[in-house]
Amino acid sequence: MSGDPIQVDPAHYAVEFENEQLRVLRIRYAPGEESVMHYHPESIAVVLSDGKVRFSFPDGRQREAVVKAGEFHWHPAGDHQPKNIGETPLEVLMVELKQGAGAAAKS
Repeated sequence: MSGDPIQVDPAHYAVEFENEQLRVLRIRYAPGEESVMHYHPESIAVVLSDGKVRFSFPDGRQREAVVKAGEFHWHPAGDHQPKNIGETPLEVLMVELKQGAGAAAKS
């Protein structure tokens, strides 16, 4: 497992909100910028601006995605390295679920 994006890439990631159940990150990439390999728990991405991104994974796979402002995307826990391959800035809110959040919500 790679590092926490806040620790390994503070230039692109900032904590907007955090409690016992979740953490909300604001993610910003200028065109051509990329991160380092890092880890997110299960999460929901809320796309704030249109863009195109390439995700690289530890096993060498890559996946490209065109995203539109207002979209929501579910992401399973795992490591990735994103790069903004679009021509405009990319901004996303990432809502990360903390371990045990589902159990706490049911009690």
